[in-house]
Amino acid sequence: MSSQNPVFIPGPTNIPEVLRRACDIPTMDHRSAAFPPLFERAKSGVKRVLKMDEGEVILFPASGTGGWEAAVTNTLSPGDKVLAARHGMFSMKWIDLCQRHRLDVEIVTCPWGEGAPVERFAEILAADTAHEIKAVLVTHNETATGVVSDVAGVRRALDAAQHPALLMVDGVSSIGSMDFRMTEWGVDLAVAGSQKGFMLPVGLAIVGVSPKALAAMEGATLSRCFFDFRDMLKLGTPYTPAVGLLNGLGAACDMLLEEGLDNVFARHHRIAEGVRKAVVGWGLRPCAVAPALYSNSVTAIVLPEGIDGNALCRHAADAYGVAFGAGLGEVAGKVFRIGHLGMLTDVLALSGIAAAEMAMADMGVPVTLGSGVAAAQAHYRATKTDPVRAAA
Repeated sequence: MSSQNPVFIPGPTNIPEVLRRACDIPTMDHRSAAFPPLFERAKSGVKRVLKMDEGEVILFPASGTGGWEAAVTNTLSPGDKVLAARHGMFSMKWIDLCQRHRLDVEIVTCPWGEGAPVERFAEILAADTAHEIKAVLVTHNETATGVVSDVAGVRRALDAAQHPALLMVDGVSSIGSMDFRMTEWGVDLAVAGSQKGFMLPVGLAIVGVSPKALAAMEGATLSRCFFDFRDMLKLGTPYTPAVGLLNGLGAACDMLLEEGLDNVFARHHRIAEGVRKAVVGWGLRPCAVAPALYSNSVTAIVLPEGIDGNALCRHAADAYGVAFGAGLGEVAGKVFRIGHLGMLTDVLALSGIAAAEMAMADMGVPVTLGSGVAAAQAHYRATKTDPVRAAA
């Protein structure tokens, strides 16, 4: 596959050249006086991106899944009950992680294409008068289906029930691309990764930890070693840090904040809307069952019966040197995914839409070449001078 073509997977994302250079630094002694300013720049930048007024940011050399494990093991004990919905591959993986750690997971099963069931969560939390549920897990952006969930709604459900459970949020494919308000939404643990909205190579698990979660850490008895918050808070970097990535993270936060977070989110919405206009132009539909659930970082597109989405992705890679996201789990073979997050512009999005059209036509999908491109072009032309208006 040609490295000159952008990728259209929902992460790892395309890396801006300035961030590639920021990661490419000479070896540094991370015990020297030169390291703390670099480290603090990254952490303070993440706090601002998370819209986090208090608490701690902890950065592990790991992926987002490591962040999940850190969030769970540092705040819970064996046998603790947690509430979670299963509505996509990544919500399912988080449930599996909890079960492997001997937690009692109350699972609400939803169709793939729907978000976290806020009303059902509210009923369960209101009925839990003994407060047996210690944590509620929400996948903010379900990457497998292109569905965003209402984190603020889950917080309202917790507050209405006067329930003390921790609110843990997987923001791996949303943070840095879509609006996230850690303090306002009362999120106790927010998990992100370097390779998506922060536009860096994979390698950093980013965890925002509220004061309430820090207090829960003191009584938690699940085993942890590498992912122990206490060591990280005491020593900063108890083992060798990913110095280049940390320098890149500081630069990435500066880039996002310089653009302005509202502008970043509006840009993602505008580009995502162009992709969704293209989907309608093709006569297809997103996997997300309602517009309110549409993700601004990835769109999963349902293909006609008999068309294998994973085969389509392989063909796009072989014939045109472009990467789209294959279907996962229950939607494997039924959808393909176009990632539209991070370093992306109208022009780059249009190239992905055009390549998807060609690949679908080759595979026998009844699309008219140019139909999706024209629909996206019309949207981008109409919204190019006022991206904030486009997000309204």
